[in-house]
Amino acid sequence: MTSRLFAICFNATRPSDLARFWSDVLGWQLADGPDDDVTVLPPDADGFRIRFLPGQEPKTGRNRAHFDLTSASPEDQQETVARALGLGAKHIDVGQLPQEGHVVLADPDGNEFCVIAAGNEFLAGTGFVGALACDGTQEVGYFWSAALRWPLVWDQDQETAIQSPNGGTKITWGGPPVAPKTGTNRLHFELAVPAGADGEAEIDRLVSLGATRTGEGEGEGEGDGARVLMLDPDGNEFCVQRPR
Repeated sequence: MTSRLFAICFNATRPSDLARFWSDVLGWQLADGPDDDVTVLPPDADGFRIRFLPGQEPKTGRNRAHFDLTSASPEDQQETVARALGLGAKHIDVGQLPQEGHVVLADPDGNEFCVIAAGNEFLAGTGFVGALACDGTQEVGYFWSAALRWPLVWDQDQETAIQSPNGGTKITWGGPPVAPKTGTNRLHFELAVPAGADGEAEIDRLVSLGATRTGEGEGEGEGDGARVLMLDPDGNEFCVQRPR
């Protein structure tokens, strides 16, 4: 069985504070847990969690991935922006043009995100978190489509997008030019291998698709239950939790 996208993980200087910010912005439930590993739960069972893990590496340049939040109306967009600003977000300039209609913000830890104007057809029906928009190649879009077995819903001019067969948030890659990677990404995917499945066989499948295995997770052992650290074809970190 294919591993599933279990969580989008943020490395954060203050995990519990950042988790509260995103819980309040999205209206998602904050799960109980330690202050250095906090989870925000999706509103439905098919969605991914958002985990906030400790990370003190300074931010250098723009993140390779950011959330695009959708709006039902111009008033709804204004309300989302106002709520985020009230919780500690800031307006930032990444070269966006006024006619593009989206509002670019940074969360209290400096992570970029966008509040998209109402009427965006590409994100119609996706839910509040319309997309995780990534800086990446066409190759990495193909890799993640095969890795998650999510179909391509866009493949044009080296831009790609995938979406779960169950719908929900799209994951997009903007194609060239791709900015050089500097340091460890602040956001990464966490995959979970289903209980009863062969975790090592799934790791081998991901490697055959173009991933690179870099080692076991810190503090985890070899074998069942180990957290395996990997890189996708663009060098982005992700991890796979094998079943115990």
